[in-house]
Amino acid sequence: MSVNIKNVTVTFKNQVRAVDHVNLEIPHGVYGLLGENGAGKTTLMRVLTTVLTPSDGEVYLDGIRYGTGKDEVIRQKIGYLPQELNLYPGLSVQDCLEYLGELSGIPKEECKKRIRYYLEKTGLTNHRKKKMRQLSGGMKRRVGLIQALLNEPEFLIVDEPTTGLDPEERVRIRNLLVDFSEGRTVLFSTHVVEDIAATCSKLAVMRKGSFLYTGTVQALLSRAKGKIWTANVADDTEAKRLEKQYRTTSKQYTEEGMTVKIISDVKPDIDCTQPKITLEDAYLYLMMEKKKQ
Repeated sequence: MSVNIKNVTVTFKNQVRAVDHVNLEIPHGVYGLLGENGAGKTTLMRVLTTVLTPSDGEVYLDGIRYGTGKDEVIRQKIGYLPQELNLYPGLSVQDCLEYLGELSGIPKEECKKRIRYYLEKTGLTNHRKKKMRQLSGGMKRRVGLIQALLNEPEFLIVDEPTTGLDPEERVRIRNLLVDFSEGRTVLFSTHVVEDIAATCSKLAVMRKGSFLYTGTVQALLSRAKGKIWTANVADDTEAKRLEKQYRTTSKQYTEEGMTVKIISDVKPDIDCTQPKITLEDAYLYLMMEKKKQ
């Protein structure tokens, strides 16, 4: 399964260009789509699910071109978890999923088998009899992910799948997506860098409708090498002083005081060291470099 996006542009009626001549090839496995809110990620995913027709450009799923009368064939190969999903509030989790499975044409017994499997994988087995309206936001998110997985799609698209989840649940969902991606393609869209770092070896970084970067995580990390510095300070007052002098990305309380991370092409004129680069460091370096241009 391969997904190819060629020179795709989406311009809305108000002349806002949400996606601007983007090109991307999404391979097997989990592929990350990272960017701040409003970057154009959701618009691009709506194109990939056939919900939205691009103003220009072409999209191919496993060699099948979108918009050529074969969109129903394409949709049968896709599973989608949108950012906003309102499932049937009066149905139980079990009944809701069985109904959605029936709509997808999944044989009844096979559907129940898959539901049992995914309820266990998402930690929802003991909540299967609850009404959808009784669930927390995080639980609804997990049910939404199950509905996207039920037809065992060749191409799974998930938009912010860990929103509203606690740390343990986030790890569970990330592991499920990695396991599911074996032999399939998963597009994992998020603004949470940690989720990408834990699941993807390749990613695209999107900002204002365009890609700032496409490639491997390792190559992006290399771009920030020698550009990140850490300084230990006594308190928040000293940290704020550094923030006025340098481009800082984060600060963290320690037993001794605080540690501040600084982005700089050259060594700052303070006592500092170079830490091991994280994907968050590399992402913030990329975003700041582009804003300077």
